[in-house]
Amino acid sequence: MKLLIRAPFIESERKRLETYFDEIVYDPWTTTGERYYEDEMLEVLKKEQPDALITELDRVTEKVLNGYDKLIFIGDCRANPANIDVEACKKANIPVLCTPARNAQAVAEMLSGLLVSYMRNLVPAVQWIKDGKWVEGTTPYYTWMGNELCGKKVGFVGFGAVGKHAAKILEAYGCEISFYDPFVDFVKDSYKKCELEEIFKNSDIVSIHLPVLDSTKGMINADLFAKMKETAIFVNTARSAVVDEPALMEVLRNKKIRGAILDVLEVEPPTEEALEIARLDNVLLTPHICGATYEVTDHQSRILADRIDAWMKENK
Repeated sequence: MKLLIRAPFIESERKRLETYFDEIVYDPWTTTGERYYEDEMLEVLKKEQPDALITELDRVTEKVLNGYDKLIFIGDCRANPANIDVEACKKANIPVLCTPARNAQAVAEMLSGLLVSYMRNLVPAVQWIKDGKWVEGTTPYYTWMGNELCGKKVGFVGFGAVGKHAAKILEAYGCEISFYDPFVDFVKDSYKKCELEEIFKNSDIVSIHLPVLDSTKGMINADLFAKMKETAIFVNTARSAVVDEPALMEVLRNKKIRGAILDVLEVEPPTEEALEIARLDNVLLTPHICGATYEVTDHQSRILADRIDAWMKENK
């Protein structure tokens, strides 16, 4: 059998899969920077004729599956297979094996780092030095005085793997943790489960960790932003589609909240219009890199190889 791998996948885990596949074609998108959409994906499958596919960014749609019907499974190096038409796979009886929590530690660590950077004014302070503005000894102390994380109330909207990892880190700073998640009832005594409105009303920091579903698109709206404290910080390191971005822009522009930390935008790469939010002085924006660590490749490779190994053993 033949396996086509279109995602970063470490060599040791590729070798593990040689137990089941006579030929493995390793062509990760990272080597060329190319993401295949349905027509290109179908063309590649017809050319390579694999029995199974591992992907990460490529679009696998109903059109692809109708045009190529030889896949016994699809491995997706994502926590949620947003690039795969899962319903079409079900109809075709093709299992989709994902990699939950592959980047949970990476996102959680960067979230805590971004919070410290924002609250301690690190980015503007560093630029201030580079611009040659440090000309008097005690000026920085008063100019860039910030806040500590200790004692702050952090409310998580969505409390899956990333939220739990981030909560553990922030708890070590001395933060009070609360969460909203209809699918999670209890984690530990020190974490308080709340209603969504409570999270926005009471938290000093509101951190979003929602997947994009029909029920979550635009879920974070103007009504919720209106409940936030003027001193509160809004954080989204998850998906832009769950947030009403114009409503967020409005509260940020009018300083109704302290500010926002964002790793995702509605339009990526951003147009000139989309960059308007990034240019606000109370916004810290990073280019969708919270999950971008070398270790994530290790994690996703091991998780998916384990799942493929189990599936192959069950379906001999």
